[in-house]
Amino acid sequence: MSGLRFRLSGAIERTNRPPIPQAYSWAEHYKPTPTRPLLDMSQGVPGVPPPKIFLDALGTASSSPSSCGYVPNAGELALRQAIAEEMRIPYGEDIDVTAGDIAITAGCNMAFVATIMTIAEAGDEVILPVPWYFNHEMTLTMLGVKVVPLPTDPDNGFLPSLEQCAKLVTPKTKAIVLVTPNNPVCYFYSALKSIEVSFSQLQTGAIYPASHIAMFAGLARSRNLALILDETYRDFLSTESLPPHKLFAPPASRGPFDPSSHHALPTDWCWRETIIHLFSFSKSYCIPGHRLGLICASPDIMPSLNKALDNVQICAPRPPQIALAPLLPALRPFVQSNNEALKHRHTLFKSLLPPKWHIGAQGGYYAFVKHPFIGIGATKVARRLAEEMGVLCLPAGFFGPGQSENVGPDERDVEDRWIRFSVANVSDDKVRHVCQRLGESEMAFGWETE
Repeated sequence: MSGLRFRLSGAIERTNRPPIPQAYSWAEHYKPTPTRPLLDMSQGVPGVPPPKIFLDALGTASSSPSSCGYVPNAGELALRQAIAEEMRIPYGEDIDVTAGDIAITAGCNMAFVATIMTIAEAGDEVILPVPWYFNHEMTLTMLGVKVVPLPTDPDNGFLPSLEQCAKLVTPKTKAIVLVTPNNPVCYFYSALKSIEVSFSQLQTGAIYPASHIAMFAGLARSRNLALILDETYRDFLSTESLPPHKLFAPPASRGPFDPSSHHALPTDWCWRETIIHLFSFSKSYCIPGHRLGLICASPDIMPSLNKALDNVQICAPRPPQIALAPLLPALRPFVQSNNEALKHRHTLFKSLLPPKWHIGAQGGYYAFVKHPFIGIGATKVARRLAEEMGVLCLPAGFFGPGQSENVGPDERDVEDRWIRFSVANVSDDKVRHVCQRLGESEMAFGWETE
């Protein structure tokens, strides 16, 4: 193959490779057998297809000549109206969200790309808690926006610190990004609503508490920043955890304002001034291949946002928008059933995990697990699990500054012992086999364990 006579973009060359293909390259060295197949727990992919009612509607919409044309940048009005109504289920009946606040995108990654293109430019800064969703970091690097890592502490359940975040804000900061429920570090919510919780409590059921989200919203507002809130996994919260926050609620439903409280929203709070909410239809409705996401933000940002959308997508795929719009209420039992199935699988995974492997956070699609090998980095462990044990998972280094392809697997911080497992796309039987192989690895690898 001949070389190129032209140069590639420096920004693209500085952008990390997608981690999932890197992990799959490890799995190519594994020799599966009928009794020991490759067990893939690397990617957050739905484990079941969408319901037949949606597939039938999608077939009808796809075969209609009227769905072959363009749709406005913001998407089908019927879907925007339907999802604004659907948002009342997780966020409350009295939320202040309308179709005019919503733009449909070709997936949630596109929503993030278009958002950053709209609010930031090369040389600006965006704060990302670590571990982060790797596509967020890749997007910022690709666009020349500086990623400012906000470290989190496993002993505090990986909750980002408001005080540390405030210290990272500079005149160049444009936004703070929170993913909640988090990827890669997810939690099941409980009735817990206070941030003052212990790690043992977090293991039993908390994610970013509503008060914690409110504090970050207050910080963003006070510093004139955007708070980008990616809530792709919101439909995988327990009913006791709803609403996940009250940012969309009018003042009357938020309760009396207590000026002495460091996490109360002010009486003149208006979410449209500060919040940019992102959502994906991929996980809730099991349609990742049909690429639908959304941005919920002030109508004041929409004309500028449409400039970005017109250049990167023109419009999101039209047939799935047409199919989904009238079906969202009918699909709610399916969404809830998937949530219950995932809770069961998490319980099974936790019960079967070998005693030396410790869950630090769990919920949604993922479990974040600390491996038992002393002085061995997570990337090296994950690679050997793929190549020798046939268990494909992702090391924490793929979700932080060590993600760079220029850092070899043996050069990463040996204290980084966290690995992400996705339980969404595997059966109960496969969960059992994965846990069995993790136990086998303790002897097979020949490393010292705790």
